[in-house]
Amino acid sequence: MSGLPSGTITFLFADVEGSTDLVQRLGDEGYAGVLREYQQACRRAVDAHHGHEVDTEGDGYFAAFARATDAVQAAIAMQAAFRTHRWPPGAMLKVRVGMHTGEPIATGTGYVGMDVHRAARISAAAWGGQVLLSHATRALLSQSLPPDVSLLDLGQHRLKDLQEAEHLYQVIHPDLPQGFSPPRSLSARPNNLPIQLTSFIGREREMGTIERDLSAHRLVTLVGFGGVGKTRLALQVAADVLERFPDGVWLVELDALSDDALVPQAVASAMGVREESGRNLAETLLAFLRSRTLLLVLDNCEHVIQASARLAYTILRQAASVRILATSREPLGITGEIVRPVSPLSLPDGLRVPLDRLTDFEAVRLFMERAAMARPELRLTPENGSAIVGIAQRLGGIPLAIELAAARVKSLSITEVSTRLDDALRLLTGGARTAVPRHQTLKAAIDWSHGLLSDAERIVLRRAAVFRGGFALEAAAAVCGEGLTEPGVPEILWALVEKSLLLADVHADASRYRLLDIIRQYGQAKADEAGEWPAVLDRHLLFFLSMAQQAAREMRGLQEQRWLDRLELEHDNLSAALERAQSAGYGERLLELAGALERFWLIRGYASEGRQWLEAGLKGGGGAPEALRARGLATLAQLSYSQGDYDHAAAYGAQGLDLYRALADHQGIARCLAALGNIAYQRGDYAAAWALHSESLTEARATGAAYESAAALLNLAIVADHQGEFDRATALCRESLQIFHREGEMRGAAGALNLLGVLAADQGDSAQAEERFQESLAIHRQMGDKRGIAAGLNSLASVALAREDFTTAQALYGESLALRRELGHAAGVAESLSNLGLAAYRAGDDPSATTFLQESLQLRVTLGDKAGIVRCLERLARLAPAPAAAIRFLGAASKLREDLGLPLPPSDIAEYTQHLDALRTAMESAFLRLWDAARAAPLEEVITDALSLRSGSKQPAPG
Repeated sequence: MSGLPSGTITFLFADVEGSTDLVQRLGDEGYAGVLREYQQACRRAVDAHHGHEVDTEGDGYFAAFARATDAVQAAIAMQAAFRTHRWPPGAMLKVRVGMHTGEPIATGTGYVGMDVHRAARISAAAWGGQVLLSHATRALLSQSLPPDVSLLDLGQHRLKDLQEAEHLYQVIHPDLPQGFSPPRSLSARPNNLPIQLTSFIGREREMGTIERDLSAHRLVTLVGFGGVGKTRLALQVAADVLERFPDGVWLVELDALSDDALVPQAVASAMGVREESGRNLAETLLAFLRSRTLLLVLDNCEHVIQASARLAYTILRQAASVRILATSREPLGITGEIVRPVSPLSLPDGLRVPLDRLTDFEAVRLFMERAAMARPELRLTPENGSAIVGIAQRLGGIPLAIELAAARVKSLSITEVSTRLDDALRLLTGGARTAVPRHQTLKAAIDWSHGLLSDAERIVLRRAAVFRGGFALEAAAAVCGEGLTEPGVPEILWALVEKSLLLADVHADASRYRLLDIIRQYGQAKADEAGEWPAVLDRHLLFFLSMAQQAAREMRGLQEQRWLDRLELEHDNLSAALERAQSAGYGERLLELAGALERFWLIRGYASEGRQWLEAGLKGGGGAPEALRARGLATLAQLSYSQGDYDHAAAYGAQGLDLYRALADHQGIARCLAALGNIAYQRGDYAAAWALHSESLTEARATGAAYESAAALLNLAIVADHQGEFDRATALCRESLQIFHREGEMRGAAGALNLLGVLAADQGDSAQAEERFQESLAIHRQMGDKRGIAAGLNSLASVALAREDFTTAQALYGESLALRRELGHAAGVAESLSNLGLAAYRAGDDPSATTFLQESLQLRVTLGDKAGIVRCLERLARLAPAPAAAIRFLGAASKLREDLGLPLPPSDIAEYTQHLDALRTAMESAFLRLWDAARAAPLEEVITDALSLRSGSKQPAPG
């Protein structure tokens, strides 16, 4: 749009005639190459004549011109370029061009309105090599036709999607061919296709597929949920293929029929066939069809599905040149049928799509165009963009729902429409009075489908509304199957899929089902009416509690990744189950479920969510058993520790320890002591850490818990390493390794080997360190333990970095990062990014170092990882473009270290001190003022500054 004035604009639309045949001859890849050449030629012609590209998709090319004369000259140049271009053998392109002038609505990212589409519809009426224009464009050219250009009056023609007939003119020029047949308008073949009052949005790919299907098959059925756009798509395809059928295209609307016996009558009436004397209507109809080449569009077959299927089968057997395009909420189920599901319109994956690309998505484009019809001044802006995307996503890309929502902007703001979608069925009313009743409101459309279901199908549909984000067959059987005998839940689910009320993702190992959000709301309302919603919620909670408890028992070794992936897939359902436990006052179940998900919360980076649910469970579960409360506190201590919130971690650990002592639960005591020992270690209180881990070891040994004993020995070895007691640390680590080996705990053994590598590195023996890291990595690879592999690669990278082999270090850190991203191990991703930042800094690549560290910092903020925030700020200080910025980052990090009780690691003290001294020297008397200001500044402001940092020259070198 840039550079075009507001007001009158001439649109040029070009597309390739016979693209389906070209694809079949050249193949998809060959055609894509030819298409790129075509688009480049279009672009050159438009640029040379002061036009602006509006959109390019497939073989459609849209451009806009401030002057109609420029548009005509560009069209002539295009045709000349295509005719003289050396195309590959068999790929000679014939391009048709249409033009129209009007005053479209500008949305901020593109144009909408019927004026935009009219040029495309005029192009569709042209033949390859022909240039057509509208009466509006001709009026502008009457006094300013380019040299050698004249116009041939082709008269009035009815075009698809256009309410009024268009007066067409052909551009005549020496460089253009002549002698074309009459335009390919709706007037060119007999038909009863209705005039469309609004434009058709998107679905170019689906239209191409369906048109190819109709070339190869005689029955194509479009299936989908009511309101998804089956009828409009069928009518659009029918208009596109009209020229293929000498005897026309005939729409048969079946939605008003109440009796199967009336289906033949409806077909006959649509084509004006009357019953003849001596034979019944069905015989008369078949006699009429046998000698004709035509397309029947059977629309809305679902409520007369048996009669529609019988008649279609009979026609296909007895009328060889008749083809049928049907729409239904389930297939007709007869031999030779090709079924094409009609999906919702395309949607943005998230809210981070650039504003200027949002209208690339069909759902957003439809909303904007229909909303602009209600409020012409409406624009897509940074302020309303996210709300519009949210509306399209919540409505699942369903055209009917989107059109109803867009109509509401006449009386509601975009934000008000968005916030009221929690009750979408009530909000989305007031459709066009002329629409069929089932399309006047969204609820009516769903009621229509619901009314065609069996009792068992209705029961399963309303119960399935309890699921969020999809569900598996096992879950459906447990939650939805109560009281059902035959047919079983699997058969009912598939029937609902066939009727387009349920979506299925079928995989080799299992199928997964999901409801559109609007159907889920409808189902919940029906379950409420039936009085069974609370019971369904409870069955849902019990199923996912059982799953989480099984995961907690089995999440070891090779099973860990499988369970983590499964829990991730069910995350929305788990959240719903937790909400049910809380809202119903089931404190004990809330604690059981939240506690069972401990490893999921930790590994997948959901520590804040886990803490929220456990704290709610402890607060509302006063009657829960003390053992369950103790476990909740121990888990809270672990989650808080993972976020660097050592104060809360210590408090929860101490409370859990007291409860476990009262219960004489030695394994629980050992667990809490280990958590408290880790906190003391992080705070640099190695004496306290040693005492706590020693006591944890004693408690674990008292219960014969081998794994916990080995883990305690490993923790003691870590403390000894940081105290410089390398021999003692090595002995403890070897003892731990022996226990892990004896118990077959290979993952624990790999962890002990990794620590032996760290001990070797701390003593300057890089060769020994590398050997131990390789042994650890080999175990993880043998187990297929991707999380362990990522940790092993990280350790090997540290050896390479110490040797200043930056290329190897960055490659290994990058491989580790890729694995952690794949696993969804958020804390690991943050660590790998930080390490990549350090490696890039050491290699002298400051821009990359800054980028990595900022991404790590942002992730640590999301995770609530305060210790990680400290480390990122300290490393980013080295990359700040001025000493004052470096002091700001270091001062804020210093205050946070103090608040956390987190001392500098001994290995970092010398370098940190040198850096600080260099900054003090550079800033002289201003240093203390800046330092104090940094320590007093809100941490959020400092983080914002660090995330907006653009690296410049390095800080003064230490020393």
